[in-house]
This record gives sequence, C-alpha cells and structure tokens, in this order.
Amino acid sequence: MTTKNILIIALVLFLGGLSLYFNRDWFSSEVIQVSHRSISPRGWMARGPGAKAPANPVVFLIDKELKLTSVKVVVVSDAETNKYPHAIWNLVSDSNSIPTKEFIYGTPIHGMRLAVKGVGPDPLEPGLNYRVLIEAGSTKLGHDFVPVPRTQ
Repeated sequence: MTTKNILIIALVLFLGGLSLYFNRDWFSSEVIQVSHRSISPRGWMARGPGAKAPANPVVFLIDKELKLTSVKVVVVSDAETNKYPHAIWNLVSDSNSIPTKEFIYGTPIHGMRLAVKGVGPDPLEPGLNYRVLIEAGSTKLGHDFVPVPRTQ
C-alpha cells in the first residue's frame, strides 16, 4: 500500500468516527417524561367516591402514548427503606392495554385491573412524598409527587 492510500483510509476512518461521535444520540434510548398536576375536584370527582379525600385529585401526564403494563404508587420513604415497598395503588395489565398519555390517581385505566382484587387505592395525604412507578413493556419510569390539600 502506498502512503496516499493509507492516508485516505485513515481520513475516512477519522471522518466516520467523528460522524458517529456527533450523532451518538441515535444509539441512545428515547427519554420519556412523566409529570403530574393537581386539579380542583369538579363534577363526578366532587361527588364521587373520593369526595372526602384530604388531597386534590392528581393527574399523571406522559409525553408519549404508552401501552401500560403496570402502574404502582408508593410512599417515597417506604421505597427508600424497603426493597419491596407497600403499594397504595397498584394496577396491572394481563393483555393489551389501550395506549394512554394521562390518567388520574385512583381511577380505572382501560385494559388494566387491580393487582389485588378488591384492594382499591388508599387516599393520598397532602404534603407526603409519593412515587408513581410506570411500566410499559421494557420501559420503566418513575416520578415523585406531593399532593396538595383539598380545595373546594
């Protein structure tokens, strides 16, 4: 091989490596964001089963539609001290759940059921740190939130 061929091969390898370096996000997994919002109880929420709850209803928002396989809410202090924290709300999907971008704490999600039959959601306590753990296939998400006191 001549020196010219070696230099051309080295230049092509350098440019290819430089291109991979600048476009490395092609190989990373997509970041999915979870957020929450406390809402004032209106309509059926003000009269429904959670009407006497001490905290406002919490809506969870996901920036991409996902087929959820598991939704679990735990107390953060419990999750930090126990390997298997007690879930205050736990839903699972046996088959295909409907893709969703949002859901309200304690309300049914289409295609999902309670993990333990007959054990519904515990009321949220204002000012206490909670963590929602969401699974959609191999994707696992978590988000911490603090409910606000009930407003009328």
